Amino acid sequence: MGFKMGIVGLPNVGKSTLFNALTRTAAAQAANFPFCTIEPNVGEVAVPDERLDKLARIASSKQIIPTRMTFVDIAGLVKGASKGEGLGNQFLANIREVDAIAHVLRCFEDGDITHVEGRVDPVADADTIETELMLADIESIEKRLQGLLRKVRGGDKEAVQQERLLKAALAVLEEGKPARVVEVADEDAKAWKALQLLTTKPVLYVCNVEESAAAEGNAFSAAVAEMAAEQGAGTVVISAAIEEEISQLDAEEAEVFLEEMGLEEAGLDRLIRAGYELLRLETYFTVGPKEARAWTIRRGTLAPQAAGVIHGDFERGFIRAETIAYGDYVTLDGEQGAKEAGKMRVEGKGYEVKDGDVLHFLFNA
Repeated sequence: MGFKMGIVGLPNVGKSTLFNALTRTAAAQAANFPFCTIEPNVGEVAVPDERLDKLARIASSKQIIPTRMTFVDIAGLVKGASKGEGLGNQFLANIREVDAIAHVLRCFEDGDITHVEGRVDPVADADTIETELMLADIESIEKRLQGLLRKVRGGDKEAVQQERLLKAALAVLEEGKPARVVEVADEDAKAWKALQLLTTKPVLYVCNVEESAAAEGNAFSAAVAEMAAEQGAGTVVISAAIEEEISQLDAEEAEVFLEEMGLEEAGLDRLIRAGYELLRLETYFTVGPKEARAWTIRRGTLAPQAAGVIHGDFERGFIRAETIAYGDYVTLDGEQGAKEAGKMRVEGKGYEVKDGDVLHFLFNA
């Protein structure tokens, strides 16, 4: 599985420029006025992973298939979105469909690019969007609690559970905190996710800085990092302008350009890694002469469910998984070398797949 990250932010913070660069497409119009992105634009990018290339070389794989990440560029938000201001209703509906939020914050000064609030203050911008999401959740919860009254009085177990969870969320929201701070028991996890509250989405703050600050950040991004640390959230420093330039270059030119800018890697790589950590994602591989392929799973996934990412039949008929750790596969020059060295393991249904595992699944058709 891949995952879907919504790119959000106030108008004119550079999110559509970043989207264009990341997805190498001009599908999202980047313009210096609010709401240039009317419909959410969706783009998929391959997740870069040097391990996959190494595995393919060792196995002489004819095809390399990386896992993919989906970015959704969502219309700009303004104050009052929770009440339908601007494109608020559309924004709130679109954000429910993503797994995580990449909140792009303007961390640069530029007199030629207007700010919707007339000032540059990324921490205040973050607060604006968080507040609108919290207000929307409060309104949604209050309506849903009213709708549950009859079922709760009738002793409906599912309704009673929903009411309890909604009230827990409402309590923290009324304290000015997002619903993601609620501690949810394992038995409530599925019901909690089904509530689809906006402020339960994990947030990654993307600091869009000027080109000269791309390597080290600036005072604005430092303030965002301090705020994120207090929230337990992540931050990534990116220059959307640099990413846009890189997207127009071939691999060799991009490498030279990054070196000249004092950057070790493109912002896309940092963003994906941060996104993986945010959603607790990992990668395993299937490798053979036909193809070398990467697959994305959540940390802690058991072998049958990992097999199910490839095909549901693999999970239903799972027998066992032949497993080689990535390091062993590379050091021992492939599957045969790993077998001869006793490094291929046979794992059953209770095996927790590790990041980098090279797997071959056996199953009943």
